[in-house]
Amino acid sequence: METIYSILNLLPFEFIQYNFMKNALIAVLFVSPLFALLGTMAVNDKMAFFSDALGHSVFTGIAIGVILGLQNPVISMLAFAVILGLAISRVKESGTASTDTIISVFSSISIALGIVILSRNGGFAKYTSYLTGDILTVRPAEIAAVFVTLVIAYILWIKIYNNLLLVSINQSFASSRGINCRLTENIFVVMVAAAVMLSVKWIGILTINSLLILPAAAARNIALNSKQYHFYSLFIGLFSGIAGLILSFYADTSAGASMVLVSAGVYFITLLIKNKIR
Repeated sequence: METIYSILNLLPFEFIQYNFMKNALIAVLFVSPLFALLGTMAVNDKMAFFSDALGHSVFTGIAIGVILGLQNPVISMLAFAVILGLAISRVKESGTASTDTIISVFSSISIALGIVILSRNGGFAKYTSYLTGDILTVRPAEIAAVFVTLVIAYILWIKIYNNLLLVSINQSFASSRGINCRLTENIFVVMVAAAVMLSVKWIGILTINSLLILPAAAARNIALNSKQYHFYSLFIGLFSGIAGLILSFYADTSAGASMVLVSAGVYFITLLIKNKIR
């Protein structure tokens, strides 16, 4: 990390003199591309609230960890998020209800169950920090975990993107082409679950879904093809993350919420551009 710190010291910003801001900036540089990548498919597949449901499962994941006596709640959080995500995907396949209804049902159950368990004997207060998050508390070990997740996600994306795109467009056609639709969707679900669980502590349950969806939604407004869609989403995600972090430092506001507001501003700008082009 010292080498990276020395490089960051060359930046002409006041905040860069603080190590916690350096850690936060590095985390943003890793989290933003990861969310931008996954957000493109979440928007394509009309699963904008999927990451929100996974974020709400944080409390139940923590509760399971407390019951099992685990020292690191991330393990139980990730395990429960993967199970929840796969359950949502399986029920969605049955066609018994619309995707947004299914996600809402599972989201409501997971957050209520977690709060009920953690609120016993008045112990819920110490977990409320997960609601808003604080990226300024990120540690080098956590940054390394996100970096590994980012690398794995991009490798998997290169391998399964075409299949995933076909599945999101028409599952029947994808199946006729020999694509294992369930496996493809499950891989995507696990990728989103890992991204959300590893970063929800910094971004916050209330804002993490916005950070995943807004850059992709903004990119979709102005992209003319798939390549542009991914590039614009990546650029908007990075810009929003860095600008939001800097804004939060000088305005003394929540970093996660500031990133979301910047993303929202970019979204409305691209929406105006789209309407003007039309």
